[in-house]
Amino acid sequence: MIPVTLRVTLIIAVCFYFIFILHYLKNKMLELKYTLIWLAAGFVMILLIAFPELLMTFVAVFGIESNMNGLYILVFAFVITTLMTLTSIVSRQNLKIRILIQELSIMEKRIRELESMEQGKN
Repeated sequence: MIPVTLRVTLIIAVCFYFIFILHYLKNKMLELKYTLIWLAAGFVMILLIAFPELLMTFVAVFGIESNMNGLYILVFAFVITTLMTLTSIVSRQNLKIRILIQELSIMEKRIRELESMEQGKN
């Protein structure tokens, strides 16, 4: 069981976490679709603080020795999932940037050709 003072401290910390994430969203430092990943993490934190039995059930189901080991495994799984999600986003953005550069290069070439044709007429 989590002591009451620790539970209150953790709830206050998670509230600051939500304020921080929403501040980033408001100031357009994060887009909504990326903010959802971090908000989901906050809701999982709130669930684990409000219902520590969920962690104990997780630990029991997977046969993990202690609650702390179970918590570390959950945190590690979340970090890996977040990294994979962000890597996927970066990869898609990289592809879009490459396509935009190619389209821009084609447009610049076409503009140069039109300008040279125009200069040839004069």
